[in-house]
Amino acid sequence: MVIELKSPSEEDVTVHDAYLQMRNYQLKAPDLFTYNAFNVISDMLLTLAGTITSDEERYMQWKSVDGVYEDKEKVDYLTFFNGIFPKKRFLDILRNYICFDHKEGKPVKILAGYHQYFAVNRALKCTYDAVNGDGKIGVFWHTQGSGKSLSMVFLARLIGRHFPESTIVVVTDRNDLDDQLYGQFSRCADFLRQMPQQAGSKAELGDLLRDREAGGIFFTTIQKFEEDTRFLSDRRNIIVMTDEAHRSQYGDTTYDIHTWSTKKGYARLMRDALPNASFIGFTGTPISDRDRDTQEVFGNYIDIYDMTQSVRDHATVRVYYESRAMKLKLDQTVLEELDAEFINLDDAGITDMQVEKTKRNLSRLEAVLGAEQTIDSLVKDILYHYTAFRQDQVSGKAMIVAFNREIAMKIYYRMMELRPDWTNKVKVVMTGSNKDPEEWHPIVGNESYRKELAKEFKSENGEMKIAIVVDMWLTGFDVPSLSTMYVYKPMSGHNLMQAIARVNRVFPEKEGGLVVDYIGIAQALKQAMKQYTDRDKKQFGDPDIAKTALLTFKEKYEICEDCLHGFDYAAFPNSTDAKKAELIRGAVNFLCALNKQEQRADFMKNCALMHNAVTLCRSLLSNEQLQFVAFFDAVRVLLLKFEAHGQGGAKAKEINERIKNLLAQSVQSDGVVELFNDKEREFSLFDESFLEDIKQMKEKNLAVEILKKLIKGVIGGYKHTNVVQSQKFSDLLSESLSAYLKGMLSNEEVIEELIRLAKQIKESEQAGNDLGLTKEEKAFYDALTQPEMVRKAYSDEEFVALTKELTEELRKNRTIDWNKRESARAQMRVMIKRLLKKYNYPPEGQEQALEIVMEQCNQWADQEYYDSIAESGGRPIF
Repeated sequence: MVIELKSPSEEDVTVHDAYLQMRNYQLKAPDLFTYNAFNVISDMLLTLAGTITSDEERYMQWKSVDGVYEDKEKVDYLTFFNGIFPKKRFLDILRNYICFDHKEGKPVKILAGYHQYFAVNRALKCTYDAVNGDGKIGVFWHTQGSGKSLSMVFLARLIGRHFPESTIVVVTDRNDLDDQLYGQFSRCADFLRQMPQQAGSKAELGDLLRDREAGGIFFTTIQKFEEDTRFLSDRRNIIVMTDEAHRSQYGDTTYDIHTWSTKKGYARLMRDALPNASFIGFTGTPISDRDRDTQEVFGNYIDIYDMTQSVRDHATVRVYYESRAMKLKLDQTVLEELDAEFINLDDAGITDMQVEKTKRNLSRLEAVLGAEQTIDSLVKDILYHYTAFRQDQVSGKAMIVAFNREIAMKIYYRMMELRPDWTNKVKVVMTGSNKDPEEWHPIVGNESYRKELAKEFKSENGEMKIAIVVDMWLTGFDVPSLSTMYVYKPMSGHNLMQAIARVNRVFPEKEGGLVVDYIGIAQALKQAMKQYTDRDKKQFGDPDIAKTALLTFKEKYEICEDCLHGFDYAAFPNSTDAKKAELIRGAVNFLCALNKQEQRADFMKNCALMHNAVTLCRSLLSNEQLQFVAFFDAVRVLLLKFEAHGQGGAKAKEINERIKNLLAQSVQSDGVVELFNDKEREFSLFDESFLEDIKQMKEKNLAVEILKKLIKGVIGGYKHTNVVQSQKFSDLLSESLSAYLKGMLSNEEVIEELIRLAKQIKESEQAGNDLGLTKEEKAFYDALTQPEMVRKAYSDEEFVALTKELTEELRKNRTIDWNKRESARAQMRVMIKRLLKKYNYPPEGQEQALEIVMEQCNQWADQEYYDSIAESGGRPIF
């Protein structure tokens, strides 16, 4: 295990820097991670754990010491370390909660989240009780997207260890879910120590159960249990794990809404076929009142990990709702009837009269929704909404959920007529049929074609951006970058909640998922939320962006306006590109004033929150609002750019390009907003003309900020390469800035001071070159000449000779981790003393020189510096 801790006292150093450091270790010292279990990164404010394959978003907090979830955004580092590192628990995690998932030939190392660890252990205890009791293990409710499938894998692993004689039967309610979950288990076969098998029929499942008395993981769908009434096995060591399949009806007089026929409930048939098995139900949505029979078979809740906790843990993102049903100008009575009928379809035991009424309404609804004029309005509005507001969000992935297969094809054909160049961008994903029109076949394709589409859609950079679906991909299909779902299909209850959860996965820069409603599912959403926890109902009961994201936007927008009070930017929307650039620079200059530091911090914080809200409610904003949003964002990004870049490297071209892309989303401009005229120039302290331009800038506060950040960057680089110069220039910078902050220096005067300091730094660099010294040798030269009484005792030639020999000797005597072993450190000190005596170094200066040289050696032993030198082609000595 590798733990990277960052000091909470260091300015501008966060857990993000710890993550970058960890990635650097993995690239430069891979042997260190050969037996690595997981990594820990912390800045004391935030402590996270992840594996060698985790990206930054997948480093997670551990929010519990005893299994009680802490209702906080962030927990302190003591909760993390006391929660994950007690000896017994730590060994349990190493043994049972770290696995490899071999996705597309690439191994992904997975560490269970704290909610999975405690919940699965509870499930294991319940399994002990159920196997020796009534067979009711319980219901495992973890919200969609929080890793439910992997929790099933972890539990299967534990069952295999604690009940080695047991057989696991995994049951789903759809063939595609069966394939997906089977694929998940298969990719973790090494972890499970057995290869799962799929049963093609109830008879085959019976054969698999009879062929072995112990072990095995078998997959099937709950529908297969109605193939016959055959008894399968009375063994007590069978454990049935169902994924949503527990919702199947139990009664003897229920209706199949597809065939409108009476049938016996699937779950009852499953229970009859395996009378002595133990059952556990996994679900991503709560058990509703209509599912009351579920508890009779499965028992009570084992663990609840609701949407509120999942979002707070950043395991999922929030889902928002936008209604655009009015854009289609459908009869409101049709929409109201639709809501009522599809809520009724969730009820068990509906009457013959209700069935006939629903069939008539569905036929009438299909005629309305599939009408040419309606499809035309729908497609045009989707294209407008997508291109204007969503295609630039995250990866631009979107899903259109169609009423049925025929309407899905109508949507596709009309979209191709309007966007003929989008053939690779838009695809239809649904199963084919022998009854399909011939012209559908190349569009729908076969199973292997759909697998290729799935791979393409999951790829962040894949050409496929829009998937038109009917039923497929609405459950169990994860595309983290998917951020938009257009709904043109009536859904309700858990089916609706499972579908919209496709957009709740975590992905970089994804503030939330957006569901755009064209069919009127608002009432169904509210109805579905009634079964959720009280805090879920409070947090997510009404996800309408007009009542959530838009309100957040307005609040943060007003704060940004207040922060810029006193600076006139009202002309921004109607200005030329040159004037816009001037206003952006002016606003940055305004916020960089000494008396505006608090406003600047408030602006940066609230502008970022405003930006996140806008990604969701952009379609509700006026053009003028979008213009000012672009202005605020440009100011924020420019400030961030100067803060992020230290020593050189920050090109005007990069900043211009970033601002241009930002403005392009909101501001229609024929020209290009260039904040800096010389696009190719780097911001470099060693460029005389650049320093002169900085001196002449009319935005003096901005000029001070640029110089300050560049100088800090250079000094930060010296921290490892040259401790003497680092301390010297750091002191000089602190003196100048202290005088500036106290009002002893004006803007113009501090700019002169900083430019003078920049020139001193450049002269120091040049001095090493003039003496024929490398960077490494120059650092030791400065260390040896630091004591005042020694500096004038030797000529430059003598110091250079001593420096070169010292550097070479240090290189020869370097060993692995020498600075961590006292014996090696002592040997190094003896070698340095011997060399100083050889050159008759004054005794009164030897101790000071020795300490400075050793400090420089320690700094160079830092792995990050060693790697950076190696990358640049230099020859590091430590």
